[in-house]
Formats: sequence, C-alpha cells, structure tokens
Amino acid sequence: MELPHQILQNKTVVTEFVLLGLSSNPEAQLILFGLFLLIYLVALCGNVLILLTISLDSKLHSPMYFFLGNLSMVDIGYTSSTVPKMLMNYLSQDKTISLSACFSQTYFFISFGSTECLLLGVMAYDRYAAICHPLHYSVLLSRRVCATLAATAWCLGFANSGVHAALMSLLSFCRDNVIHHYFCDIPPLWQLSCSSTQVNQIAVLMVGGSVIVGSFLCTLVSYVYIVTSILRIRTKDGRLKAFSTCASHLVVVNIFYSTAIITYLLPSSTSQLKDQVLSVLYGIVAPTFNPIIYSLRNRDVQNAVRNIWVARNGRNCFSGLK
Repeated sequence: MELPHQILQNKTVVTEFVLLGLSSNPEAQLILFGLFLLIYLVALCGNVLILLTISLDSKLHSPMYFFLGNLSMVDIGYTSSTVPKMLMNYLSQDKTISLSACFSQTYFFISFGSTECLLLGVMAYDRYAAICHPLHYSVLLSRRVCATLAATAWCLGFANSGVHAALMSLLSFCRDNVIHHYFCDIPPLWQLSCSSTQVNQIAVLMVGGSVIVGSFLCTLVSYVYIVTSILRIRTKDGRLKAFSTCASHLVVVNIFYSTAIITYLLPSSTSQLKDQVLSVLYGIVAPTFNPIIYSLRNRDVQNAVRNIWVARNGRNCFSGLK
C-alpha cells in the first residue's frame, strides 16, 4: 500500500496533514491495531469501572478516591483524544486529518495531559497529608479544599493547552504536510511550520514547563516526606506494605513525568522512533496503568468491586433461577 506523501509547494497553504503512524508496513499496522485496541479497551474499561465503583460505594467517598475519580475521567479523555484516530488510520488507506481537527486533537491531548500532571501532584499531596498529618487530614483535605484543588487542576490544564493552541493557530504551514507520528503533537507540527516557532517554544518552556516541573516537584517533595514517615514505622511488615504501595505509584509517576519532560522541555530529538516511543509511554501506557496501580490494587476498591459487581451479578443469577 502506498502512503499519500503529499509534499506541497512552498507557497501552497496546507489544509490537511497526513499521519503516518508508528509503521508504514501493512502487516505491522494490523499487529499494532490489535495491540492498541486491546490497550485502549483495558484503559477505557478500567477507568469506567473505577468511576462507577467510586460513585456507587459510599465508603469510597473520601478525598483520595475523589481525586482517583477525577484521574479516571482525565485518563478516558487523554487516551480517547488520540487512540481512536490512530486505530482508524491503521484500517484505512486515507490517513489524512484536517487542519482544524489536527489542532483540536493537539488541544485536547495537551489539556488532558496537563490536567493529569496537576492531579498527580494533588494526589501526592493528599497522600502526604494522610500519612504525615493524619490527625489534621480532614481539615487539610475538606470537601471544599478537594473541590477547589480538582477544579484548579482542570482549569489550569485546559488554560495551559489554550495558550499553546492559540499560538499554534498563528503558525503558517506551507511545506511538507506529512507528520511522522500517530497524532498531532506539538514538536512534529513545529517541524512542518514555515514560520518562526520561537515564541511557541518559549511558551512551552515557560508555561508548559511550569505545569510539568511544578507538579513533578510537588510530587517529589510529598513522597520524600512520605518515605521519611514510612521509615519511622517500627514493624517490618508495615514498612514493606507502605513501600510496596509507594513504589508502584512512583513507577507510574516517573514514567509519565520523565517522558513528558524529555519530549517538551529538552532540546528536540532527531530520532522519530524515540519521540514516538516516548509519546506512547506518557500518552497511552501511563493512563492504562493508572487504574491498575492506583485503584484496582487497593484493597478497599477490590472489596467495593466485589460487593457492587460480583455479589450483585450473583444475586441476579440466583433470582433468575427462582
């Protein structure tokens, strides 16, 4: 199958882009379609399950699960902003995306990604307050404070993306319209611009950097205090249990923050494969593992899932036999 490499003249205005995806090999595309379809369904089902479980079980109406519910909503939007289009392209010969649709995809991807950054920082603070200040936890994380923190994360995330989307719309594209990526990300679009991207790059470093690095530092400082408190636990079993929970959280957080920092804040890479792998890690893999690491490994969530879904389905089956 020939891919539509539509190389445009220098003075021709680009009205659409071509998303090449992760591979141009038809056989590899089918394998990638099956793999990412499975990953997307796991992410979607896992996050929807967490949302419904938290909503239906009153025992989970606490600050920690309130933020986990928000994280699940973000992850659904985050993966849905890129993966469905990628899956469609793997099954279609037409891999084009209009200019407006491309900018919209960029806007929502950065919006949900920025919100996730901020929510991870907020969730780290929540764990810090619960472990280091258990007696003041209800005051530090009251309903009003939780609602304010969540709303701030959403508003700042979408505002951050709005800045980049607005600046991106001012760029002119009159060169090659082929994007060597599976979605419209900021760095690949810069490479296709025939106007200066200096202002855009400064905005990413200043505005985007504040969101990513600020959230990362908040998370890092919170976990330093948490680990310090864990070391004070006298029983070995207690320390091991606490460390196992923190370690799994830190793995996901490190994958997300490190790949995002490398992609947006460090000098642009000359390796397209490296950029694609990094974007898969922070844009697809991390949101897929979030419900597993943060929620489904949690004993309270496991009990709630059994009580709400397994027990209810069991009762429905028995009632149908009567």
